[in-house]
Amino acid sequence: MRNSRASRTDQNNMDPELFKQLAKEQILAAAAQRRTLEIRGGGSKRWYGQLVQGELLDTRAYSGVIDYEPTELVITARCGTPLAEIEALLAQHNQVLPFEPPHFGSAATLGGMVASGLSGPSRQAVGALRDFVLGAVLMDGKGDILHFGGQVMKNVAGYDVSRLLAGSLGTLGLILEVSLKVLPRPLASSSRRFAMGEAEAIRSLNQWGGLPLPISASCWQDGQLTLRLSGAQAAVSAAEQNLGGEAVADADDFWQALREQTHAFFAPAAAQKPLWRLALPSTAAPLALPGAVLIEWGGAQRWLFTDTDAQAIRSAAAAAGGHATLYRGGDKDAGVFHPLAPALAQIHRRLKASFDPAAIFNIGRMYQDF
Repeated sequence: MRNSRASRTDQNNMDPELFKQLAKEQILAAAAQRRTLEIRGGGSKRWYGQLVQGELLDTRAYSGVIDYEPTELVITARCGTPLAEIEALLAQHNQVLPFEPPHFGSAATLGGMVASGLSGPSRQAVGALRDFVLGAVLMDGKGDILHFGGQVMKNVAGYDVSRLLAGSLGTLGLILEVSLKVLPRPLASSSRRFAMGEAEAIRSLNQWGGLPLPISASCWQDGQLTLRLSGAQAAVSAAEQNLGGEAVADADDFWQALREQTHAFFAPAAAQKPLWRLALPSTAAPLALPGAVLIEWGGAQRWLFTDTDAQAIRSAAAAAGGHATLYRGGDKDAGVFHPLAPALAQIHRRLKASFDPAAIFNIGRMYQDF
């Protein structure tokens, strides 16, 4: 039997069929008149990406959990559903969104979560948000409703298209509904802290990453490496004895602050400089770039506050085998996302043309000419 609470729709929400009809009319009118649309839910991540433009297509009225059966570890909900509501429902059954998506405010919605494609501290252990998207329903630039994927991992029909929507920033269409795989909350968790420099921390993280240790998150900043161990109590206890280190007080608060970027590293004083997000091979040595650094994901994600020229940052990241994103602040005329290779850029344009032939959805949000 399906969870009766999961199928309830809040009386303050618009009738689902009416919302889809109104959204289709708005999309068709925009396409006919060559007007652009800004697809937006709570707007908690509106700062992410290039500057937003266009008439608002507000998704918040299309809200509610459609289906949730805890024993199947799958939840399906509408795009405007508050992310906090989904996590509260999962918590009642001791389950979680394992990739720990950041909210960046109480207004965060499911659609915005998927469109931004952002994952939290546990990304290194469980995978990215896109790895948990089982299916999606999309309204394209012609007002047609397209169904991709399903509600079980075995259903692979269209699965890649569902994953493609993760991180697309609303440029391909209106994400109406999403089915996500969820997981039980870990039975035990412990955080340990070690004093070490940046290079030693990177070496240690890669060494430990090759061992059967239940490391679910890591953070190095200002000479301190913090690890989170999660899993069965026996495995966590054994890892504590093996690794040593000092216990971390208020560990849950620490990882929550890292997830939501309320950690002291991201304080307003530091944020006076542009914040760059570097995606690098986990084994990459510290980059010779000035500025404050914080390292996550076993060395694969590195945050950098710096005034260094965008081209120099991207050249250094590329030389190390990665890429760089201008995450917050700075001059967006330099491009927020790392420039695409010509062949990959052509694939992006063809996908855009296929889903949004009139080019009306979130124009320029990812790239200025896209």
